[in-house]
Amino acid sequence: MLSFVVFDADGLSAADFPPRHAHLVGPDDIPVQGDVVFEPGRIVCTKGVPQSVGLSLQMEVHASSGGGSLGLLHVQTCLLPDRPEPYLLTIELARHRIMFLLNKLEDWGLLDLPADHPVMARFDDARRTFTQALVSQRGTREGYCPEADARATKAMALAMEAGEQATLLKAESQIVERLSGRGYADAVAHLKRLTPEAPAPGSPISIPGSDGVVLKGPPAIGCAISPGATSEGLMRAVQGSCDFVTMPMRWIDMEPVEGKYAFAGTDRWIEWAVRTAKIPVHAGPLIEFRPQAVPDWLYIWENDYETLRDLVMEHVEALVTRYRRTIQRWTVASGLHVNTNFKISFEQVMDLTRICVLLVRKLHPTGKIQLEIAQPWGEYHASNRRSIPPYLYAEALVQSGLGVDTLGLRVQMGHAEPGLGTRDLMALSAMLDKYAQLQKPIAVTALGVPSGPITPKPYTTRVGSAGEDAYEPGWWRKAWSEAQQADWMTRVMTVICSKPYVQSVCWQEFADPMAPPGRPAPMAAEMPMGGLVGSGGQPKAALQRLAQIRQCVADGRSPLSLIPDAAR
Repeated sequence: MLSFVVFDADGLSAADFPPRHAHLVGPDDIPVQGDVVFEPGRIVCTKGVPQSVGLSLQMEVHASSGGGSLGLLHVQTCLLPDRPEPYLLTIELARHRIMFLLNKLEDWGLLDLPADHPVMARFDDARRTFTQALVSQRGTREGYCPEADARATKAMALAMEAGEQATLLKAESQIVERLSGRGYADAVAHLKRLTPEAPAPGSPISIPGSDGVVLKGPPAIGCAISPGATSEGLMRAVQGSCDFVTMPMRWIDMEPVEGKYAFAGTDRWIEWAVRTAKIPVHAGPLIEFRPQAVPDWLYIWENDYETLRDLVMEHVEALVTRYRRTIQRWTVASGLHVNTNFKISFEQVMDLTRICVLLVRKLHPTGKIQLEIAQPWGEYHASNRRSIPPYLYAEALVQSGLGVDTLGLRVQMGHAEPGLGTRDLMALSAMLDKYAQLQKPIAVTALGVPSGPITPKPYTTRVGSAGEDAYEPGWWRKAWSEAQQADWMTRVMTVICSKPYVQSVCWQEFADPMAPPGRPAPMAAEMPMGGLVGSGGQPKAALQRLAQIRQCVADGRSPLSLIPDAAR
């Protein structure tokens, strides 16, 4: 058994410690099944596997200076062995964060920074404060005291601050290399030294032992367009801020009634993009089983895989046949590995993935194919035994020999839904680096946060309640607002665009659903307030910021130049 002592958190009594997104993780940060129960002043974890595990949960991290906050963020402990005595939660959270930071500093080649550099100075403060916390803890008879908890909490904050500084420092260095073309030229030269065969001009460069492929040119910046949102004003705004557009083609939008397709909205946007704006069009996911994407009539067949597969093939064939002359890139399937809405077996998930890819390849041989990984941190696997951990699914896709061109990642935060909690910049950067190890180009196919706070899902009294009761959206540094959405976009886009293996990044939704006169706005397909244009048609700060980021990338400048130094 694994248990943790907790003190006051977020101004709440330790007896009411909030069970935010709590789950167990095993080696390689893969979530594992187990129970996380909250008791007065204690967290009790019962695991279902005979191995060391860690605890991951969401909590507010206060700034080390004592003023302000770093946000309501996901944090976790190291892997810990069972023992009868409880661990002090904040000690173990700080221990993991310091280890995580040390590993990334080594990976990014930043350990040679001078000792007085702000990153290293904060890192040293974090280690020193953590040592003081350990000493304080050992100086008490019970082994747990508020002083040790407070010092460990500060050490975790210092390490997180240093981590975000290091992430942006590395991003600014990498983005200069990428946008100038030097990074790609160096990779080509290195490959020529290793092999007598010259790579095809402009092809992705994969160096043996490297952390990912190196792509030529800057990443493309785009946005997803729901078919129902159509106006001349929106079209002008899209043209001024995007290199490409993505048509989601959710099944519920395309075939709301069985056998009756609704192509009008999608046709209108694609015709405008191809003929008027002359910008590339990406499409998909063609198949996804999220509740927001599935028509009601399809649930009739959720327990009949053979019929479901036939319907999927008919649907994919209808869409690809209609649009193959205008679409350059297809996101064939998304989130099949999550497997929480339609319960199908591992073999059926892989079979459905395979037949969809082969069908699209047959119908559109020149089209590019990508498969999308939803919830890339994989929290869902801790409570769903039929699911597949996201990285293992991605690895299986690459090894299957299907010839997938790109791996897509959905990076959405700040929503009160499973898997959409908020993480810090270093955690985001490390996640991208992890998937890059599969040696495939990466596309961030759905990036986004809301422009206003989203109400958490209600949960019951915390004492004795399970960890999955609450889905708090979380936030980064401040409560979500239009200004905070734009600020987060700038930093995260800089990190993503700096990665040499990232092919493109697409904002999750261009416009919030429009409200009919006298009626409330319909439910957003991705997240409430997640668009760049409000439900009343007013542009948000993030719309202008997206256009500015796109211009920075085109000019070879870091988007961080849009933020004053004092605000970084």
